[in-house]
Amino acid sequence: SLLTNSRVLDGWINPPPPVYMQYFFFNVTNPDEFLAGKEKPKVTQIGPYTYREYRPRENVTFLENGTKIFATNPKSFVFLRDMSVGDPEVDRVTTVNIPFIAVMNELNSYSFFLRSFVSMWMGSMGIEVFMNRTVHEVLWGFKDPLLSKLHTMRPEVDEHFGLMYNKNGTHEGEFVFHTGEKNYMDYGKIDTWNGISQMNWWSSNQSNMINGTDGSVFHTFLSRKELLYIFAADLCRSIHLGYVADTEVKGIPAFRFAPPSDVLAPPDENPNNAGFCVPDGDCLGKGVLKVSVCRQGAPIVVSFPHFYQADDRYISAIDGMNPNEEEHETYLDINPTTGVPIRACKRAQLNVILKRVPGFPKTKFLNETIFPIMYVNETATIDDESAAQMRTLLLIVTVVSNFPVIIVGLGAILLVVLIFLVCRNRQRKNEVKRIDFTEAFHSFATAKDETAYTQVSNQAEDSPENRNNQPLRNGSYIAMSPVEAQKC
Repeated sequence: SLLTNSRVLDGWINPPPPVYMQYFFFNVTNPDEFLAGKEKPKVTQIGPYTYREYRPRENVTFLENGTKIFATNPKSFVFLRDMSVGDPEVDRVTTVNIPFIAVMNELNSYSFFLRSFVSMWMGSMGIEVFMNRTVHEVLWGFKDPLLSKLHTMRPEVDEHFGLMYNKNGTHEGEFVFHTGEKNYMDYGKIDTWNGISQMNWWSSNQSNMINGTDGSVFHTFLSRKELLYIFAADLCRSIHLGYVADTEVKGIPAFRFAPPSDVLAPPDENPNNAGFCVPDGDCLGKGVLKVSVCRQGAPIVVSFPHFYQADDRYISAIDGMNPNEEEHETYLDINPTTGVPIRACKRAQLNVILKRVPGFPKTKFLNETIFPIMYVNETATIDDESAAQMRTLLLIVTVVSNFPVIIVGLGAILLVVLIFLVCRNRQRKNEVKRIDFTEAFHSFATAKDETAYTQVSNQAEDSPENRNNQPLRNGSYIAMSPVEAQKC
């Protein structure tokens, strides 16, 4: 098992790598000209405003004999001034008045008379299509005058608005994960979210499926050929990532996975995305996803930053969009052996649909525009201590997995050494024998020279006469060849 291992579980409950949330806002520089139909909107990017994110898992409980685990994941944020461009409580931004758009969108199905009345009522309070607020107010919330008026009539309407309002210290739901006890391939996969195993917002069963993990862990021994699925609660859907390239982070090998362009492609390019068109058949173009079905209120649309991988018409409609892969791509660098992300970069942009609504004169010159509000860059990289531990772990895994090869290799080396020693031993013995024989012969020859004399003939020794008439005598002809060492 995996999550039942105490060390793995500790790292899962309290992830050591620091997570940073960088918020970038699009400041509108020509709101009046845009509303008058004279110019297309011009925006300048301001940011980052960086926050350290803490995300420990709480209420961790094992279920079904350790095969599943329950947890919540509350997130809290601490502002980091030295990693930000300014003070969010001082810096101001001009952006779309989302509460105004939400009310206008809610009244779209009502009578023209009611819409006109509400429009005049909001005009009397000075509520406009665009608002100018501090970054902190837009991000973390403020008491909105329009929502306050509605609250007096409908108490269930919250008086406050903020893109991250009520999200500091709260969680995105209750999750039940598979531990990998039964099958390592299921490690980290989501079994249920808020008690459901399938959503009901989208128009097809496939689109409503809760697939994959939450992006913090994956199964071991990843393949370059597989698709990785992640359920993103803030997108209200699952997305998939494909292999891009091999890379390395702090000496740790990794596979880079990123969402391919078909993730947010229209149904004519990717039929599997037809279910994300709500109502059925009401589809946006490439690179954008309407998520208002799971977020009551304004017509919220998500995309990658600066409409990266989106249709050119969305990019060209806004002056100030500069999409590029390096700054705007979402990716995960995952160690394939352990399945642990060692570097992550999640980037998402929040947009609002602006369009003409009869009864609201301020919108009469508007063509339908997907208007960018802000985008977030959520990053995490493994810390040095964890990286050192992982390198040690990978070394151990490499040694263990290659143990049979190492044993065979050591055996071959020992065999070569043994053969070398045997050969060398034989060579030494032969050399000793040759030395003994030579010394013995030398002693024998010396003794003969001292005690016997042999007549030397003037005729050639090999002549037939000598061979036939004169018998060979001791010492008359001696031949000796050295003994060669045996070769191995």
